[in-house]
Amino acid sequence: MSAYVSAFELFSIGVGPSSSHTVGPMRAGRDFAARLRDSDGLPRVARVACSLYGSLGATGIGHGTPDAVVAGLQGHAPETVDPDAVRHAWTNWPEGQHLHLDGTHPVPFTKDHITFAPRTRLPGHPNAMTLTATDATGEAVAEETYYSVGGGFIRRDGAPPPVASRPFPLLYDSAEELLALCDERGITIAEAARLNEQALRTEEQVAAGLDAVWDAMTACVEAGLLADGVLPGMLKVKRRAGAIRAQLDEAEAGGRRELPGEWLGAFALAVNEENAAGGRVVTAPTNGAAGIVPAVAMYWWRFLADSGLGSGNAVTPYGELVGSALLGFHPSTEGAAAAADAPALADANRRRGIRRFLLTATALGSLFKANASISGAEGGCQAEVGSACAMAAAGLTAVMGGTNRQIENAAEIAMEHHLGLTCDPVGGLVQIPCIERNAIAASTAVTASRLALRGDGTHYVSLDAVVETMRQTGIDMSTKYKETSEGGLAVNVIEC
Repeated sequence: MSAYVSAFELFSIGVGPSSSHTVGPMRAGRDFAARLRDSDGLPRVARVACSLYGSLGATGIGHGTPDAVVAGLQGHAPETVDPDAVRHAWTNWPEGQHLHLDGTHPVPFTKDHITFAPRTRLPGHPNAMTLTATDATGEAVAEETYYSVGGGFIRRDGAPPPVASRPFPLLYDSAEELLALCDERGITIAEAARLNEQALRTEEQVAAGLDAVWDAMTACVEAGLLADGVLPGMLKVKRRAGAIRAQLDEAEAGGRRELPGEWLGAFALAVNEENAAGGRVVTAPTNGAAGIVPAVAMYWWRFLADSGLGSGNAVTPYGELVGSALLGFHPSTEGAAAAADAPALADANRRRGIRRFLLTATALGSLFKANASISGAEGGCQAEVGSACAMAAAGLTAVMGGTNRQIENAAEIAMEHHLGLTCDPVGGLVQIPCIERNAIAASTAVTASRLALRGDGTHYVSLDAVVETMRQTGIDMSTKYKETSEGGLAVNVIEC
């Protein structure tokens, strides 16, 4: 069985404010309704209820969990739902209105049908929820327990384990195995990810899918940079990305070249403010850490892509042309005709670079999910922001021409300096310290990449050792620091 997770699972398009508390529960609700439909049990259902346990019960309201459950039970999917259909779906549920289970079958529903049990922790995962459907006599039609394991991924209790024989041609369970695999074949880490993706999709489908992910990321950045006002929730946090963007635009219009790092922070703030508002975001690999990968990728796109080392089409460090031009593994060969349209060619080159960035981030991010955790409720914020920072550092190093060992070194540096980071959201909202934390981690990712590129890839602490340390630290970390808002800033900051 391989650690590799498809890019289109690790980078999934959804809604804010949380992948584990919003996207995962919505998928669980939708799956439950679909199972009722497929088992012909839907017509018998007279009542549906949900119990939220552990972290879902503790911070579910602030994270929009009950709203997401209601949306999922109605048949909505995170990838396609209008965010407005999720916001306040449970919070403002009209008294006496029926819920249309799976979008078709009406059942009486009240807000009391969703209950919270924060002190009850099921053994499968801290993020647990049980959905129950009963008939008119109160007899159970179906009952399922789901675990939201981070990044929008869900696991149904009692379901068979994932099929071990996923059709990935390149199997690895550690960074050491990944590097050895790439050495053996003379390929880059991104090339290894591409070969795995093409076991599931055509090359054109992989490229189009990665472009769709990037387009969703850039749309989120742009929306956040143009928005203002106050974020939802009792904290009344004021959006800042738009004001920073205006300041930077004014400075550049006046002839001053503002530091790219200023924009880097604005990009990250923009995404996580959109996430906190329940907007359209991409899990990367989670919603709480969704601003880091897009911010670093946008930083490369805007400030580095046209520089020599920043070319997404650089020949691999192994000195040969491998893979496909479409996915950014060797220089464009369009010739003089293409050169006549320099802006179009530059955009195409950036696109190829972004595909390489995302594939590299996927290959490394898969290791965190398989060998530790990307769930704040399980491993603290080191599992979310730390993993995202490492993925962004790896992606940036790849598009800056780094070798495979420099890429692994960049990811290791980034993760090492997030070990022990707690998840302590004030008021149970993905706002403080989460939004600023993404901006800081984006800067750390760039620093980690620069340090790695200055070296030759050799280093004392391996990425595998850091991943294992993160796993152990998550086990040792107190529950009050794992997305329960029972410790840290969450209890030392007045919620007003």
